[in-house]
Amino acid sequence: MYNIQKAVSRLDYAPKLKEITITDIKKGIGVFTPKPDKPVSFSALKETLNKAGYTLDSAKLRVTGKLVQEGELWFLINPVSGQRFAIIGDKAGETLHALTLDSPIEIYGIWKTLGTGEDSQESVTLDTANVVTTTKAVKNAPLDEGSWRFVPATFFAPADEVNLEPELGAFPSKPSAPIRVTSPGLTVYKGGALIPRLYLLDQHLGDLEVSRQVLNLAISYTPSPRVQLEAEIPISRTSFDDGVTSGSGVGLGNITLWSKYRFFRQVKTYGDRQAAVRLGLELPTGKSEAPTAARLNAPAFVRQQLTPINGGLSPHFDVSFSQAGGRFIFGGNVEGIVRSERNGFRLGHELRVNTDIEYVVLPREYEAPGGEVFMILETSFVYRGTGRNDGLAVPGTKATEYYVAPGLQYAAHPQFVIEGSVQLPVVRNAGLLVLRNDRNILLGIRYLF
Repeated sequence: MYNIQKAVSRLDYAPKLKEITITDIKKGIGVFTPKPDKPVSFSALKETLNKAGYTLDSAKLRVTGKLVQEGELWFLINPVSGQRFAIIGDKAGETLHALTLDSPIEIYGIWKTLGTGEDSQESVTLDTANVVTTTKAVKNAPLDEGSWRFVPATFFAPADEVNLEPELGAFPSKPSAPIRVTSPGLTVYKGGALIPRLYLLDQHLGDLEVSRQVLNLAISYTPSPRVQLEAEIPISRTSFDDGVTSGSGVGLGNITLWSKYRFFRQVKTYGDRQAAVRLGLELPTGKSEAPTAARLNAPAFVRQQLTPINGGLSPHFDVSFSQAGGRFIFGGNVEGIVRSERNGFRLGHELRVNTDIEYVVLPREYEAPGGEVFMILETSFVYRGTGRNDGLAVPGTKATEYYVAPGLQYAAHPQFVIEGSVQLPVVRNAGLLVLRNDRNILLGIRYLF
């Protein structure tokens, strides 16, 4: 829903973003008061929402001004912007004839743009028309002070099989993105997201205990309704203790650049379906120096796993899908990683299959965006092939693992989300030289801009 507000705020006549309100998230109704001195355009509103991935079904407009009759045609002229509105409707003439033309008139009805280009004309299919009383005029400021405005412009999304009234329709509730599973959704069109995450990971291999703290900073930008660009920058601290020796180190991990293309989206009432493909390139930027044999009595392949990297330049291929309906959201992704060596070391190539189930726990009466609590359960299947060290394949480095990760997400504001999850192993069928993951706690926030 923030994406809708952001899109509308780019219009010349739109107010500040915080003044654009979603009043009914289920029916997708929003209200805003355009700037009084700017001409408005229904077609511009429709095009702007379409670029953000939404379809505008209808809008209603309330506007006050001077009533003018030209032959059989009726117009209302707003004194501030000077814009003319054609008043149409089966009973428009009959209703308007009964009004006093010398008084300011307020009309309300379905808003459309007739024609295109220089020949376009804003129109209102009349629902109601009233003379603005002196009391009301004083409350809103005198006509000649230029404070008369259009209130409200209400927009709706397309109706579907739910058999809603045609003029109501429904905007989709934008699902909150999963925590660990790739989301096919995009962030804000012509905006983006800042997502810092802290991972607290415990591992072991025999007597060797390993603790990692990884701060991963992701920043994304969405230049079009179908494309998202992203970068992930990890900083890792790793400590180890085998009962005889111990140590720690801090270093930059491999930076990954991503490009996501959403190739499918089907809007439905109170939800949607979407799918995307994502391509990533992991750059060899991370610290590659491992503890020496003198510092830790362990095979070289084990010591190399204590660095912040899993190899060198590595392409990632990812396909994801999600479906939201009501309070439930389902999703999943499949990712392949082809790893190259760096300083003679790499983990095996990987195949990952992840699933995501989300449920909107709160609020129970879900009318406006913000304040949602999501209960999340994610799963991860990981297959990793044979690793290499000093250019040679290393036996005992394959792994097949399966994890579950319950989590919670709190959308304190449409632009700000707090999240956390705990990933626990269910199956760890790993070779003799592969570190076992015991627990992986994730804490993060998301800020949309």
